[in-house]
Amino acid sequence: MFALWTWNGHAPGRAPKDLGEVETLALAVPDRDGIGVTDVECALVEPERLFTLAIENPGESIQLLREALETDVEARRLPTAAHAVPNATGTAVVSAGRTLRALRATVTLGAELRSQLKAELRPYQARGITWLHETTAAHGGAVLADEMGLGKTVQAIGYLLGRAGDGPQLVVCPTSLVGNWAHEIERFAPGLRAMAWKGGERPAAEAGTIVVTGYPTLRGHGEALAGQRWASVVFDEAQFLKNPLTQVAKAARAIDADARVALTGTPVENHLDELWALLNLVVPQEFTHKAQFRRRFVRPISEGSANAVLRLRDALEPIVLGRRKSQVAASLPPKIQTDLVCDLTAEQERLYDQLLDRAEAAGFGTGTQRHTRVLAVLTELKQVCNHPGLITGELGELAGRSGKFDACSDILASNLESDAPTLVFTQYRQTGELLVRHCAEEFGVTVPFFHGGLDQRQRGEIVADFQSPDGPPILVLSLRAAGTGLTLTRAADVIHFDRWWNPAVEAQASDRAHRIGQTRTVTVTTLTSGTTIEEHIAGMHDRKSALTDLTDAAGVAELSRLDDERLMELLRRKRGN
Repeated sequence: MFALWTWNGHAPGRAPKDLGEVETLALAVPDRDGIGVTDVECALVEPERLFTLAIENPGESIQLLREALETDVEARRLPTAAHAVPNATGTAVVSAGRTLRALRATVTLGAELRSQLKAELRPYQARGITWLHETTAAHGGAVLADEMGLGKTVQAIGYLLGRAGDGPQLVVCPTSLVGNWAHEIERFAPGLRAMAWKGGERPAAEAGTIVVTGYPTLRGHGEALAGQRWASVVFDEAQFLKNPLTQVAKAARAIDADARVALTGTPVENHLDELWALLNLVVPQEFTHKAQFRRRFVRPISEGSANAVLRLRDALEPIVLGRRKSQVAASLPPKIQTDLVCDLTAEQERLYDQLLDRAEAAGFGTGTQRHTRVLAVLTELKQVCNHPGLITGELGELAGRSGKFDACSDILASNLESDAPTLVFTQYRQTGELLVRHCAEEFGVTVPFFHGGLDQRQRGEIVADFQSPDGPPILVLSLRAAGTGLTLTRAADVIHFDRWWNPAVEAQASDRAHRIGQTRTVTVTTLTSGTTIEEHIAGMHDRKSALTDLTDAAGVAELSRLDDERLMELLRRKRGN
């Protein structure tokens, strides 16, 4: 984004009117002592708009930046006003040369990727991809730490696409997201070949191939991966590697790669030693000694040194890029929709198949009996997708048994860390109770559950409590009980834990947060269990053929009309269900 600001002859003036989102930024501007860092009211403009906007009395910096794409404008001609972004310590500004390189590279890359990457990149995402290329070229590694919902995955895929010709590449992520990564690579970069690897013989990878594997596979089969030279390795949810002494962190460090990229929304969860572990993973040559890092940063920061905080920011600036939604608000839509495809665990796969085999052996019957039987089987299968313990009754341990449950837990942990109140919708009372219990056991957080069994007074108290500034950080809601009529604008993050036949019902629930009174971009994440009936439901949404009935009944009736062979074909586990 470009920040347009005005100068009244002796100080910054008001932001130019009607040009873009108004934001207050710290810029280096003239003051009594020469140049100092001052908060300046700016209008934020995307690169493409900078070159087409009708701007009254544009200054020299705007004119030269406009010329920079058409002619070979030299960096020394740019006035300081064109690159007045200060570093963390306020001792220097971005150089004119870097400003021009960033502008040209971002615009050029955006044009190149339009034909190869099947995604409409926002300006900050295009910049994120060029930044990854620049930073890995200069330092050998980078940490992309954008807030959740800003599209770290598509930026990483854009980066991998740009390096496709350099050799095979590797993505390591939580096990539940292996399928989602393969799905997103195929969706956004069909020119690449995604290969999900679960261990065994080393994958026969070549240029243009992205091998996707989970952290447990890395831990158990790291030697096979370490024996291959990779053009790039991407560590998604890299906070999994925050303890450098674990087996999986050691296996990650053993991977031989030309470039290392860590993706995380929470580079520091508990203490700064975790940050060192992340930096040591991606740029070990620059952050080698933990003791030195503790002496320079950790100890003085813990003692309250503001200068040490600034020094740390300055040291991180070349390696770590983390944008918040508030910083890129001008280029965001009012609602970001993210569909996360979660892999089943081995326990879920086994149970799903057993239930389906049993249903096939028993038959589905005819007439009214058939409708009832199909509904019962669907309910069981969808509950397996949520958590296998809902069927087996074994509910001692919750984590590690459901890909969707673990993915939801990771999102909630990230949102708790970033103080982002979150709504979680589910169709099933027992699923909601499991989520409430998990939040208490895993995070020590008391989470209210808004469901149909509450009276009007109890419901009102939950809503009022959540909307208060110091309300609970998470609210679990029944989709039926809370899908309409509520205002819950304290939350800007919504999770749909299970899939409903009609996308309009999910949209109505999301609008509890995305409504009048909401001042932030709302992030809506839908969790889908890959290879299952849920993927079929998601496919109906994508084809806009979901039923208009607001209950499950019409969807079940639709399936009940199929013959047994076609019905089993839809219910069986397979990718692209």
